[in-house]
Parts: sequence; C-alpha cells; structure tokens
Amino acid sequence: MVNNPYSTNVSFGYGAVQPKAEVAPKPRIAFEACPLCQAGKMATLRTADCSKHPLYRPVVARLMTWMQCGDCGHVFTDGYFLPEVMSEIFSRTNPNQQPGAGFEQQRMISAHIVERVARYVADGRWLDVGFGNGSLLFTAEEWGFAPLGLDLRPATVEALQRLGIEARCADLATLDEPGQFSVISLADVLEHMPFPCDGLAAAHRLLRADGVLFVSMPNYDCAAWRLLDAGNANPYWGELEHFHNFSRQRLYSLLAEQGFEVVHYSVSERYRVCMEIIARRAA
Repeated sequence: MVNNPYSTNVSFGYGAVQPKAEVAPKPRIAFEACPLCQAGKMATLRTADCSKHPLYRPVVARLMTWMQCGDCGHVFTDGYFLPEVMSEIFSRTNPNQQPGAGFEQQRMISAHIVERVARYVADGRWLDVGFGNGSLLFTAEEWGFAPLGLDLRPATVEALQRLGIEARCADLATLDEPGQFSVISLADVLEHMPFPCDGLAAAHRLLRADGVLFVSMPNYDCAAWRLLDAGNANPYWGELEHFHNFSRQRLYSLLAEQGFEVVHYSVSERYRVCMEIIARRAA
C-alpha cells in the first residue's frame, strides 16, 4: 500500500504496472481559447507525467501539457478527452471514492462542511455532483436535507442507490429541475469539467432564489502549493482527470460572473492543498 498523493488521510493501492499501449494514445480535443474568458492568447506553462495516476490507461498520452491564459491568468490543460476516452477512464473508480468507503472518518469531515452550509440555508434538497463515497450526502441527510447524488460512473450510482440514497447517472447540465435545490455541492468537481462556466450556469439555474453553492478544489495560488512545487512533490500537475488549476482570485471572479456571491472561505480537510467556498445565488 502507498499513500494517496491527493488525500490528507486516505490510502489505496495503485495496482500492477500498466502494460504498454498496443495502439497510440488518442489526442485530446484542443482548447482553441481560454475555457473561462475565451481569450485566444495562451502560453505553455509546463508539462507533467500522468502515467502514475491510479486511473491511468494507455489510451491517454503519458505527457500532459498545462497552459496559462494571457488575459485572465487561468491555468488549464491544452485540451480535454474524447467521449470514448472519458468512458474508458470512468470504467474504474478509486477505492476511496466508492460509496460507503471510510464512512466514519469521512462523516466527521463532511459534518464540518454541512454545518457551515447550514448557516446559510437550513433545509431543502441537497444535490451533490460527483458524489464519490457519498459521505457528504449521508451527512447532509442527518441535518435534515433531502439528498440527491449525481455522477457519471454507472457503477457508483448503483452502489449509492443500494445504500438508500437517491442517485442518477447524468450530466449536471441535463437536469431539468429549475429552482428546485437549496444546496448544490461541486466538491472537487469543477476542475474536472472541460468548461466550468457551463457547470456553474446549470447550478445557478437549478438553485432556488436563496440557495447556496459549495465548491472545493486545489488552490493553485497559495504557499502550500508553492512548497509542493519547490519539493517537486505536487501531485496535481499529473492529475489525470483535472483540466484546470484555479487560484482563489480567479475562482471568485468566475463565481461573480456566473451570478454567485461568495460568503465563506475555508481550507479543505478533504484533500491536500484544497480550498472550500460557499457562495450564495445572487441573481
């Protein structure tokens, strides 16, 4: 067993060495402009090897390239995956992301999140996108929220359903329930979306007028990130499923652009070097 490089307290095995690819990896769909501000001025920031990621498959190139927008400063990969590549990656799940995994330990971490969110909205439907082990939904239910999980991995959805929580295998943008949710959580999810603006627009549409959004993700612009970089030990550059690295400043401006008002900031207990934001639907 080796330590999960992303988590503060969870470990899992990487498994056997991946076999050599029998066919050439499929190229990414290139971003023609910054996926946040649509500016066309981009520069290569760095490259990284993603082949040590636990979900790596040879259908993906080992080397990933990170770009930086010359206008808004956002950092993102040079492209995103074809649907068939995403399907290949989603065919497996990290053990610590399976519903029910580490439930007692994760319950305490999730309780801190739900307690903070409940200061701004006390009840209603809680939609968790990319729910992973389901801990946030289990805990939100204890507070009296009606939980609903959304994920793109069919096996994960079925596993959560077996544990008694409503779950659907669908993309956030496809939900047609405007104004029906009091809380939407994107816990370490927004950086997985090729076009985060679409995800935030959907969340804004689905939230009720006084609803709140919970967002967590790695913080690209903090001392902890820079210390990991200095020691050549930053796992997020080689994070296979990530297309973005957000700074707090860029995330705040994006949320404002999409109709949200930030009301709370905290350091995440879920994963290393991560931040957590609570934002109210503002318009």
